[in-house]
Amino acid sequence: MNTHDSLRNPRRVVQRTRGHGHGPITRLMSPSDLGQVVKPFVFLDIFDANRATLQAMANMPLHPHSGVATVTVFTEGRMRYSDVEAGSGTLGYGGVEWMRAGSGVWHGKEMTPDDVSRIQGFQLWLSLPAEVENGEPVSRYIEARDMVQAGPAYVIVGKYDGMQSPVPAPEGINYLLVTLRAGERWTYQPPAGHDVGWLALAQGSLGGAAAVVAGEMVVFEPSETPIVLEAAGAADAVFVLGSAVPHPYPLHLGYYSVHTSAAALEAGEARIAELGRRLTESGDRRTAAGTIPVFR
Repeated sequence: MNTHDSLRNPRRVVQRTRGHGHGPITRLMSPSDLGQVVKPFVFLDIFDANRATLQAMANMPLHPHSGVATVTVFTEGRMRYSDVEAGSGTLGYGGVEWMRAGSGVWHGKEMTPDDVSRIQGFQLWLSLPAEVENGEPVSRYIEARDMVQAGPAYVIVGKYDGMQSPVPAPEGINYLLVTLRAGERWTYQPPAGHDVGWLALAQGSLGGAAAVVAGEMVVFEPSETPIVLEAAGAADAVFVLGSAVPHPYPLHLGYYSVHTSAAALEAGEARIAELGRRLTESGDRRTAAGTIPVFR
């Protein structure tokens, strides 16, 4: 279907949510609700903290994961990272923290806020395919200058419009960070087989058939039909958009883990329990910059 046809027969929004919040974090999707609909995308938080609430985010405890990859992007502000293996630097708009938990990790304090008045962004979980869900963990920090763009979109995960993300993600998944200027129209053409489609809006508003307001997540009908979007109002529209080949496995859920089978979940949870004991024995791992590197 070309853009003209998609304007006459727009891709329908079939579900929408504003999630539920606690302090500066709003959970838009969990593996037990919309994650069942748009898997391999299984979890999405939007976080939005000012100087008064940044401490609440900084006080979040270390916690484990297995079976998933986490993808963190920023729509406003910057965070600093520091790790003996990964080096140090700053992540802002267009940069990404990628962590493939695989067999198990503990994390939650590997970044600290830069000197900014506001931090806003998204953390996404991807359910991993069976062949890597209990594999070796991988942690990467990729700054905006090393990412690739296709028109108004940073290609955070996957390949779009000939541009391949440097993030080492599984095949069949696209995840974009997009800013449309006020009044700008943009069409996303999903790759072949990408029947799953959704977006979440951080700032501004989108008009037309896919009308979305800031803080809202919408799910599109299963289809490879293009998604036509237009920034409404006087402000820029800033959002993340995902499309993928449907995840063919059931979701087996732990508290911080998502796996493709009960056996894989049992192995993942045993591994993160073992890592938890080792983490306690390791003592204070805080760096001079105030971060605590991912433990794996």
